[in-house]
Amino acid sequence: MGAQRRDVFLLIVGQGLRMALAGIALGLIGAFALTRFMATMFFGVTARDPLTLIVVCAILTAVTLLACYVPARRAMRVDPMIALRHD
Repeated sequence: MGAQRRDVFLLIVGQGLRMALAGIALGLIGAFALTRFMATMFFGVTARDPLTLIVVCAILTAVTLLACYVPARRAMRVDPMIALRHD
């Protein structure tokens, strides 16, 4: 109650992005830890290729933002009185 539309939007997108960035950080740590075991599987790319890691992280972040944007837009349109009556 009383939250501005912008606050609702930032709350939803912020929480989703925070979880995604934590997952990306854990994934990068895991990727660097397992590069010795996976080095023979890569063809034409080094095990710690920075461009590949940056592109993958950027794609994951973009997908996360899109996945959070749609529900955030819907949540911004909900009338608080209707939401309270529904519960």
